[in-house]
Amino acid sequence: MQRVNDGIYAEALAPFLAETARLRPADAEVIDAHTHLGLDEDGRSLALEQLLGQLDMAEARRACVFPLHDPERRPAYSLPNDRVLAWASESEGRLVPFCRLDPSEGPLAECERSLANGAKGIKLHPRAQDFVFDGGDLDDVFKLAEEASVPVLIHAGRGLPPLADGLADLALRHPGAALILAHGAICDQGILATRLAEHPAVLYDMSCFFPLDVIELFARVPAERIVFASDPPYGLPATTLYMALRVARHAGLDADTTRLVLGGTMAALIDGQELPPVTAPRRGPTITVSGRLMRAYGYASLVGPALFTGVVEQAVAMLEMAIAATRDPDPGEDGEALETVGRALRVAGKLAAEEDGIRAAIDLVFRANVLAATQIPDAA
Repeated sequence: MQRVNDGIYAEALAPFLAETARLRPADAEVIDAHTHLGLDEDGRSLALEQLLGQLDMAEARRACVFPLHDPERRPAYSLPNDRVLAWASESEGRLVPFCRLDPSEGPLAECERSLANGAKGIKLHPRAQDFVFDGGDLDDVFKLAEEASVPVLIHAGRGLPPLADGLADLALRHPGAALILAHGAICDQGILATRLAEHPAVLYDMSCFFPLDVIELFARVPAERIVFASDPPYGLPATTLYMALRVARHAGLDADTTRLVLGGTMAALIDGQELPPVTAPRRGPTITVSGRLMRAYGYASLVGPALFTGVVEQAVAMLEMAIAATRDPDPGEDGEALETVGRALRVAGKLAAEEDGIRAAIDLVFRANVLAATQIPDAA
């Protein structure tokens, strides 16, 4: 099967790249708070050279990195943790290694060993390791994080039971441990944002597939506590950078605050400096949407996950509906956005039908969704 000419992908991508360049503040340092290396049981993998190349495409200076759900993780993630430490040592300071822990396999001992060998943070994944935060099983780990002044990044995305109260209780017992709640804390965003509002060092990373989750995050927590993250190999830094910049503009952030979101806040955290002072959330509780663009967004938001999981028939059906929604003889003020979204979705459809084109198709669908979701005036 012959792959679609890369030229049509580049043409559809061009307006998104141009806007990224326009919106990015001068001298903004980009730090990706959430990346992986190694092999996952689901078959996905990422090598050092690949990750550094992805960071280069986003002009990202540094990234926090930890192991995937490695088939060779037992016992205690020791081997994957050592591999990440070794890869980070080869990155010329660009990668900040975190150790991944399994609460059922001596987490405190592995954490102490990894920190002694150069780890600068801790990763916990309650879905992959099938645990919750009730009880005191992780108090020793959080106490060590406080003593060592290292952050704890926690998967708080899909596939989890209600865990907000147990996690909030644990975090509030250890206010000296900085937290990074991954994926916008979408598993319990409202409860966590409310209960942890007074915690001095809770960050929320924006590695989310749906831009509305990130838009809403800016209505719940201070912008100075939201950090750039893309989740490779599942996400791409350059793609998420477009979302970060569009959502920052939608939230009304100035250039200095946008710099904090892109990397300034994470730089303070991983360099051992004080976090920036917080301000009130920048968005109000409501947004006004464009009905034309929301029709396209609604269908297109189902395309990416379907492509990602290999349900091609569903993806094609929803993609056709999303494209149809962009064909409007009376587009009003949304004409340019509808044209850009429609072109991206049409090319995504062609790429999805070709060998090795799924990744590029998902990239275009994601960017189209971001544009549709953020091309809306804020009514607050």
